[in-house]
Amino acid sequence: MSNFAEIINGVVVNVIVADNEFVASQTDKTYVLCTRGGIGWTYNSEVDVFVAPQPYPSWALDENYDWQPPTPMPVDGKRYAWFEPNQQWIEIVES
Repeated sequence: MSNFAEIINGVVVNVIVADNEFVASQTDKTYVLCTRGGIGWTYNSEVDVFVAPQPYPSWALDENYDWQPPTPMPVDGKRYAWFEPNQQWIEIVES
């Protein structure tokens, strides 16, 4: 049994757990072995990779098809959230 993504127009619309025989019998649907991701992700058949929805307009795909911000998140043990209007990381301060 493996995870298979049902693809419609390049978008994952469903993920099922099935065996290869079942998937091969489904002639009215397109299934791809799902290695990562889920519903709403896109499937790039040219490179056989699933891509998450773009989290923010300023973020770009890296060579591993993961979204990266224009500037890396600070690594100082604090919590941060991305603030798209200023395209910067904002520290989350708990009160």
